[in-house]
Amino acid sequence: MDSSIDEVPNNMSKKKESDPLIMATKINISSKDDNNDGIYLSWKDLWVSVPDKKVGRRPILEGISGYAQPGEVLAIMGPSGCGKSTLLDALAGRLASNTRQSGDILVNGRKQALAFGTSAYVTQDDTLMTTLTVKETVYYSAQLQLPQSMPLHEKKERAEETIKEMGLQEAMNTRIGGWSLKGLSGGQKRRVSICIEILTRPKLLFLDEPTSGLDSAASYHVMNRIIKIAQQDMRTIVASIHQPSSEVFELFDNLCLLSYGKTIYFGSSSKANEFFAINGFPCPYMRNPSDHYLRTINKDFDNIEEGFGKNIISSSKAIDTLVMSYESSEACLNVRQKVLTICQK
Repeated sequence: MDSSIDEVPNNMSKKKESDPLIMATKINISSKDDNNDGIYLSWKDLWVSVPDKKVGRRPILEGISGYAQPGEVLAIMGPSGCGKSTLLDALAGRLASNTRQSGDILVNGRKQALAFGTSAYVTQDDTLMTTLTVKETVYYSAQLQLPQSMPLHEKKERAEETIKEMGLQEAMNTRIGGWSLKGLSGGQKRRVSICIEILTRPKLLFLDEPTSGLDSAASYHVMNRIIKIAQQDMRTIVASIHQPSSEVFELFDNLCLLSYGKTIYFGSSSKANEFFAINGFPCPYMRNPSDHYLRTINKDFDNIEEGFGKNIISSSKAIDTLVMSYESSEACLNVRQKVLTICQK
C-alpha cells in the first residue's frame, strides 16, 4: 500500500457509530482469527408484531422456524411486504423499539447474544465517501475497526486480502465516485460495502438485498463472491433477496420463502420446484423459478393459473394451500429436526 494512506486522516481519527466508513450498520467491532468454529443460527416459532391503530398490533411474522449453518447461504425471499427485512432484522437483533417479538432465536443451540466480532450487517444502501479510492476506503476502515494491538502491516495485509476476496484488486486505485464524480459501478460499490463489513472476519453475515439496484450480471458477480467467502471460510450468511435471476437463484443453498408473514417453503433451493409442482403450481418450462414462486404467492395478483390446465384460482387460495401443505410436509419436518439437532450440539 502507498505510504500516503499509512495513517487515518485527523477528521477520521475519532469515529462515530454512524461513520459510513465503518458501518453499513455494524453489529460488532472486533474479531479473533483463531476462532475457526462456525455459527449455527436457528429460530423457533418466531412472532413479530408492530403497533396498528385499527387492531392494536399487527403481526409481521407468524410463528416461523428455520436455520442457517456454516459454509452456506440462506436466501430469504418473498413479495414486497412479506417480512423479509423484518426477519433479517430480528435475527440480527436490529428490530425497532416499538416492535414486539416472541419465540426463540438460538446461537449454536443456545439463547445468547452474539459475541463481539462474530457478526456484521450490510444494508441496502451504500454509504461510502465518494472522494476516496477503494484502497483508502477499506484501509482506513481497517485501522478504525481492527484491534489497536494488531501491527500496522497486518492491517494493511488484511485490507488487501479482503479487497482481493471481493475481486476488486483491479479497481483498488479507483475513486468510489457519485453523482458528481465518475467512479465505481453499482456492483463494485456493493462489494466495497461488503469488504468493510468482513474486515473483522465475522462468522455470521447478514445482507439486506445485496443485489438491489443491480443488473443481472452485476448481481451474479456480487452473489458469486459472497458464496465463495461462505464456502472458503465456513461463514454463515443470511441474505434477503427481492427477485434474483435464475443464475443467482441457483447459487443459494437454502431458501426461506415467505408470504405475508407465513412460511411457504423452507429447505433446499433445488427442491422448491418439486414442492410447488406437488401442490399444483409447477414452474413453466424456461421460466425463472424465483419469478414463478413470487408470482404465485403475491396477493397483488388477483388470480393465478393452477397447473398447466390453465385453471384460474385466487392468489389468496394459492397461498393458503401452500402454507397448509408446507406445515405437513417433509420439508417442514426436516427443519424441525435440524433445529433440534442444532440445539443438542
